[in-house]
Order: sequence, then structure tokens, then C-alpha cells
Amino acid sequence: MKKFVITLASLAVLALLLTVVLKHYKKDEGAEAASTKAKVESIVVGTGTQFPKVCFIDKDGKLTGFDVELVKEIDKRLPEYKFNLKTYEFSNLLLSLETKKIDFVAHEIEKNPEREKKYLFNKESYAHWKNKIVVAKGNNSIQSIDDLKGKKVLTSATSAEAQILENYNKEHNNAIKIVYQNGGANDTVQQITSGRVDATVSADFVLSLIDPKGELKTVGPALTEADVLFAFRKNDTKDQKLADAIDKVILQLKADGTLANLSKQWLGSDFTSDN
Repeated sequence: MKKFVITLASLAVLALLLTVVLKHYKKDEGAEAASTKAKVESIVVGTGTQFPKVCFIDKDGKLTGFDVELVKEIDKRLPEYKFNLKTYEFSNLLLSLETKKIDFVAHEIEKNPEREKKYLFNKESYAHWKNKIVVAKGNNSIQSIDDLKGKKVLTSATSAEAQILENYNKEHNNAIKIVYQNGGANDTVQQITSGRVDATVSADFVLSLIDPKGELKTVGPALTEADVLFAFRKNDTKDQKLADAIDKVILQLKADGTLANLSKQWLGSDFTSDN
């Protein structure tokens, strides 16, 4: 009888110990889960709404396009970050980056010497484009940038194409009459075909996106060509870490064909390399 009582007592002690251990285990498990959740860093990604097939609002009111869907795909592969897309006028994106309203820009940003002085870019490009002069289909008088002297040329403020025109004007006494629009490409065709402006400068892949009826054409050789990257704040350790993480994912997306497929789906062809 005595042995039986001792055994019961031992079992009670063991049960108590097991309860305590389980409580501590659950507590530690919960703390670990909370710690993991706390490590997820929220990142605000700036983009636009007026670039057809790149970043735009579709018929259902959804923000989508090549850059938007690419950002979402990168987000899926970086569990330590949570990307939140926020839209701005294109001309306000880089300023919003500087004032820390956003953490990086996703809007087909071309790296050029002027921008490289002010911003950090990730190293692995996700697209490559060539900038060309675009005119109405029946216009044969313009074949080069020199032919734009005295002409009205449409562009978006702060764009890489605007920089081409502004640089030319610095060396040629403001020979080109630059007309700035608010970052929207939707009325470009109408402005050129109506004669309100004579031309624009555009990335090679853009023409088919904004001009499905084929009312415009590109002329002359490429004025510039460049890689398309994401723009971050310069001299920021946190941003450099994020840029490096994004580069690793872009390499994965190139290797498994996801990036090329996104380009074909949204841009009509593979514009993800300079080949």
C-alpha cells in the first residue's frame, strides 16, 4: 500500500513538472513567433498610375503592370520584408524618396550620371531600354535630335528622356522647346498627331503600349540606352541592405524565367537584358 501511495505521489509530481515544462515551451514558442513577426520590416514602394502596362489602374480599379507585379513577386521571396505600394505623380517620386515618404521607387527608373550622384541604385537591372525620337507616322522631316531645334518636344518632368533634352539644350542655347507633361503617357499620341507638339523621346518598348493603333513611329538611332533599376536613398545602410536583398531575388527571377515572362506578358517582348 505504501509503495502504491509513493507511486501516485510520483505520478502527481511528474504531471506537475510536465505541465510546467509545457507552459514554458508554449511561452518560448510564442515569444519566438512574436520575435519572427517583429523582424518583418515594412517597406513603402513608390510607383505611379499613368504608365500603361507598367504601373496603371486597370478597368477593375486595381493597380497593376510590369513594375507593380515585379515588386509583388520580389516581396513574396523576401519574407523579412513587407512591401506596401504607394502611388504618386511621376514627377514627385524622387522627391518623395528624398523626403523619406517612400523607401524606394519602382517606375522604370533609368540610371544616368545625373541621378547616380543623388541616389542609390540596386546593381541587377530588371529591364534595359533604348531611348529614341518619336513622331507622327507621316512626319519625315525629323530624323535626328538636331532636327528637333525649334520644335516642341513633349516629355515628363524629372524623366531620363527630359534629361536628354535638357542636356542638349545646355549645349545648344535652348534650341528645343521642351513641353512638360505631368507624367502621364496616355495623351502623348493625341498631342503629337494633333500637332500640339512635334515629337517626344521615348523608350523603345513604350511605343506599342501607348500607341496600339500605330499612329506614331520612332526615327533615327538610339539617343541613349540604359539599364532600368530601383532607386533608393544614398548613403543609407538600411537601404543598401534592402537593395542587395532585391538583387539576389532579381537574379533568381532571371534564372527561373519569371522576369522574362513578366516582361513578355506586360511589355509584349523580353526587355529584361541588353542582348
